[in-house]
Amino acid sequence: QKVFRVIPQNDEQVEIINSLASNIQVDFWQPDSVTLVKPKMQVDFRVEASKSFEVEDLLRESGLEYRVLIDNLQAALDAQFDSKARTTAHSYEKYNNWETIVAWTADITAQNPDLVSRSVIGETYEGRPIYLLKVGKSSPNKKAIFIDCGFHAREWISPAFCQWFVKEAVETYGKDTATTTLLDKLDFYVLPVVNIDGYVYTWTTNRMWRKTRSKNAGSSCIGTDPNRNFNAGWCTIGASKNPCDSTYCGSAPESEKETKALADFIREHLSTIKAYLTIHSYSQLLLFPYSYTYKLPSDYQELNTIARAASEQLRSLYNTKYTYGPGAETIYPAAGGSDDWAYDQGIKYSFTFELRDTGRYGFALPESQIKPTCKETLLAVKYIANYVLNHLY
Repeated sequence: QKVFRVIPQNDEQVEIINSLASNIQVDFWQPDSVTLVKPKMQVDFRVEASKSFEVEDLLRESGLEYRVLIDNLQAALDAQFDSKARTTAHSYEKYNNWETIVAWTADITAQNPDLVSRSVIGETYEGRPIYLLKVGKSSPNKKAIFIDCGFHAREWISPAFCQWFVKEAVETYGKDTATTTLLDKLDFYVLPVVNIDGYVYTWTTNRMWRKTRSKNAGSSCIGTDPNRNFNAGWCTIGASKNPCDSTYCGSAPESEKETKALADFIREHLSTIKAYLTIHSYSQLLLFPYSYTYKLPSDYQELNTIARAASEQLRSLYNTKYTYGPGAETIYPAAGGSDDWAYDQGIKYSFTFELRDTGRYGFALPESQIKPTCKETLLAVKYIANYVLNHLY
């Protein structure tokens, strides 16, 4: 399997990509659907091994400039596991499977009873409990920040960050004044994996799976894109009504048990949750509303200023460059996203991170990049958290 990058220069070349996608099974990595492709946009897509030569010929004949980002995807996926120790034990510098993450949530809670508690906020389509960690020193009337990871199953670096965030909180509380202040004054709700069934499936069956694993009435195609399943311009733009598509919006808003559990929890805690951060990959972006419309949010100036400063913080460590701005104009329009929904619920500080990288590895980011990715991202998250603490509303 190969991953290609093309940059169509005009509408005719966009049309070539469209016809290619309608004739061959193409998995779009960026943007996440062929319908979003437009001239001058970087387009990354994966093709099955049996079709890769055919695709390469077609691109060459059509005069479309292209390059092969990943020449052998299986080799790249095998190489992801490049951290030295391969044990079943939990590690913050490895990708951990779901069983390992569950055990970790129990352990970290047991070891830090005055800082971490664990609850179940629902169950997945396949019946797995959805665990939520609450991190913070207990005291009355605290405001909170909600962080979630693992919306899209194949974005493995995302759950790695949620685990890293909790580790840093418990390890530096009482030692680092900034962290201590944050945990004394705020609670952090951390949802380590939203799309648990999909995540399990990427470990057992298909590493490139994105959606949930629910059955769709009248279709043999499985799953819904959980980040198109929220009631925020639901299914109007940048989402598909076809259950076979990777951006399928579901049969109705919150049709997925996972998205409903998340939305229910936030609705129940709207008076305390003041910021919502959702962690995805890849592209190195820091986005804020809106994605379902080109209309700017009423807090545009403030959100843009925060995003700029947070991106600068992130870049200060390894010079990793992030692009920031409202979702629709910064990348592409996409309706039904959790960040837009949270913002429309009144959670002003609502941001989406797209972590490393910009396509060299894409969804196959090696484990050796977990630590640097998490360390730099933590700087941005802490910046936002501090800002929220000083600007409570």
